[in-house]
Amino acid sequence: MNILLINHYAGSVRHGMEYRPYFMAKRWVEMGHSVTIAASSFSHLRTKNPEMGGAKTKEEQIDGIRYFWIAGNSYEGNGLGRIRNMVSFLRGLYANAKGLENGGKFDAVIASSTYPLDIYPARRLAKRSGAKLVYEVHDLWPLSPIELGGMSPKHPYIRVMQKAENDCCKYSDRIVSLLPCSKEHFVEHGMKPEKFICVPNGIVKADWEAPFHNPPVYGDKLGAYHKDGWFLIGYTGAHGVANALDSFVEAGEKLHGTKIKLIAVGQGPERDRLMQKVKDLHVEENVEFLPAVKRDQVPELLNQFDALYVGLQRQPLFRFGVSPNKLMDYMMAGKPVVFAIDAGNDMVAEAQCGVSIPPEDSDAIADAARRLAATDPQELRAMGERGHAFILQHHEYDVLARQFLEALQ
Repeated sequence: MNILLINHYAGSVRHGMEYRPYFMAKRWVEMGHSVTIAASSFSHLRTKNPEMGGAKTKEEQIDGIRYFWIAGNSYEGNGLGRIRNMVSFLRGLYANAKGLENGGKFDAVIASSTYPLDIYPARRLAKRSGAKLVYEVHDLWPLSPIELGGMSPKHPYIRVMQKAENDCCKYSDRIVSLLPCSKEHFVEHGMKPEKFICVPNGIVKADWEAPFHNPPVYGDKLGAYHKDGWFLIGYTGAHGVANALDSFVEAGEKLHGTKIKLIAVGQGPERDRLMQKVKDLHVEENVEFLPAVKRDQVPELLNQFDALYVGLQRQPLFRFGVSPNKLMDYMMAGKPVVFAIDAGNDMVAEAQCGVSIPPEDSDAIADAARRLAATDPQELRAMGERGHAFILQHHEYDVLARQFLEALQ
């Protein structure tokens, strides 16, 4: 098959997030298919954006994948600069139809940006080739800015986005969603039920097969804690408002006098405030913050904890399900998980690999921590093994890429 994957924010191993388009495309190429990823030259998610040198478009080969970069302006935040960036990308897709095709017709065209407006150029490109049109859903737009951002459903921007989502449901041959409980939402907006398939986020098994560094990152510090009898519960990733880490810190008050330590590793806008809160609450003995580690150090870091914590703010939008990469890393690490998210799905309960608790509840976090610390080590290992096996069966990118490909065919 010749596949066009349109994802405004697509990244790669050279550029950083967003990785999902790269992981999918790499496996499709390994299966013998041709893949073009069309993306904007600027994304706030990437650690490195491609150099365009003043050109309107640029092509690049990465691991057999053809990247087609469309020049876009830089921006910060969610203001007019970002809207101009969206418009420039959509215009570029229309203007470069022949360049995208590169002399070959597509068999499948995937509209995969966070916002649904790229369904229109994607539909045009699919018609040119007689290709199957697929809409891949990362977040629900415009429901996300309505429920999370407080925007009115009558706002002109929201009306435009709602029309686009409705057209995605109407025109797409398939809708591939990362959100496991979102099918009925799309049916309500005009999708025929048989068009839906869930292909969630995943992990790359090879990332977990590389040898650990010697000593592993933070090995001396964490090893000393273990030697002194501490039960270590880790959190890794962003320190933002959505991650609800206040309750994680506050749980330290309830754990005073125990040999349980909560350790958060990462960076983000809330980190300095949270570290000050640790001092204000005098919970330094039970709560600690450590700087972020490199992506290839994550497996060896997680391996040193006794259990791992993931939490999010309580949001109605999560009724459609969640698919956090962090949770999959935790389960792949083979560690018990404290799952503090109120969502339409619960992978930890499904895999029987930890404890599920209400979100933003410091008492529940402390209670879960004490329960796990008191659990027989063999049962802790069994929990971790169940989570590890669950991820390999349902969330490894080799599995997910084949599921997605079946939808295309």
